[in-house]
Amino acid sequence: MSDGELRGLFGTETLELVDGENKVVGVAPRSQVRRENLLHRGVGILCWNSEGQLYVHRRTAVKDVFPSYYDMMVGGALEAGEAYQTAALREVQEELGVGDCEIRYLLETLYEGPKNKSWIQLFEVTWDGPIRWQEEEICWGQWMDFERVLSWIEEVPIVPDGRQVFQDYLKLRNSTR
Repeated sequence: MSDGELRGLFGTETLELVDGENKVVGVAPRSQVRRENLLHRGVGILCWNSEGQLYVHRRTAVKDVFPSYYDMMVGGALEAGEAYQTAALREVQEELGVGDCEIRYLLETLYEGPKNKSWIQLFEVTWDGPIRWQEEEICWGQWMDFERVLSWIEEVPIVPDGRQVFQDYLKLRNSTR
């Protein structure tokens, strides 16, 4: 059943529920997934420029989870039936206005926190065009040198799932050098 058909049934965005091995076990409205902290799928995207700077941002105060926290990646939940790569392209377009770009898969990790549980696939893009925030999602952002990011994340409140995924990314980065 497509997400559009599921929306018709539930009247809202529908997410796939997954188990500890990332196998689909059902579907539920996004509101229920949030309220009951159900395990689902998500994506994160690191946005680099050609100078090796990472785009970092602050979430708006109206976000339902971790308002006003900072993050090194954009992302979100997969809609029912959506592929990870499709969701990653959608999220980077919606949140940063990043258009026609190549997206590269980096890793998959399980995050289990008190407010969010999800299997997250991390991707990266390189983008030198303009950044256009989604105003409902982001209230501040800037390009930051990688070395500065490493100290900055110890100075500001970082979204917990973003922090874990970034730490997993750092392990991957360090293992391939």
